[in-house]
Amino acid sequence: MGTIIAIVNQKGGVAKTTTAINLTASLGRLGKKVLLVDLDPQGNATTGYGVLKRELELTTYEVLMGEARPSEAVKKTAFENVDIIPSTQLLAEAEVRLLKFENKTLQLRKALTQIKDSYDIIIIDCLPSLGVLALNGISACDGIIIPMQCEPYSLEGVAELFSTVKRVKKSTNRNIKILGIVFTMLDKRLMVSRDVMNSIRDKFPEDVIFKTEIPRSVRVAEAPSHGEPIIYYDGSSKGAVAYNKLSKEVLEKIERNN
Repeated sequence: MGTIIAIVNQKGGVAKTTTAINLTASLGRLGKKVLLVDLDPQGNATTGYGVLKRELELTTYEVLMGEARPSEAVKKTAFENVDIIPSTQLLAEAEVRLLKFENKTLQLRKALTQIKDSYDIIIIDCLPSLGVLALNGISACDGIIIPMQCEPYSLEGVAELFSTVKRVKKSTNRNIKILGIVFTMLDKRLMVSRDVMNSIRDKFPEDVIFKTEIPRSVRVAEAPSHGEPIIYYDGSSKGAVAYNKLSKEVLEKIERNN
């Protein structure tokens, strides 16, 4: 049975989608069969894998609305062992339509149950919000990864997210685990980055923080515009090395939790 991981942070601009893209690609390279679920109406994970939105007939929206089976919406990517359920701006309508559903935060979980056994790992790229779409992602997953940029107000945002996860755990997903916080776009030359890292480490247990740190990288920033994960765009770059290391650490955490 596959493991479902949600990449979550209600704050935008923290390399959440970048982490979803590059983590799935690295896991695929390690021989794991991986599915990326784009749960963001911006669809950046979709374009980051080189999928053309104008050619899409079925997306995450139809899956959430019960208008298509998840297996029908799956598209193979050009990259090893990675499939994707893509997204377009149409998904924004789901935020409103889901409010009328009796189990509005459980639609993604019900859908992914149908294909969970077909993959080793399913990664959900959640939108920067804690609304009904993001709650679908949190309610559907076995574990959460929190990408975090070391800047002011980050600590407050992470505390709010942990509180939300605690509420979801009580109501709809009691088995959910925090796999960890991963520091992204990191520049240790900046005093503010070092201060925020130290604050996070003081506040949270050591096992809640990934040892792998993702450095700020021009090559990682360039890769999505070419429709390629960084390990394919520039496999020798420091960003590619970091995401490969993170994927191995994620697998270690999954094995320990199982």
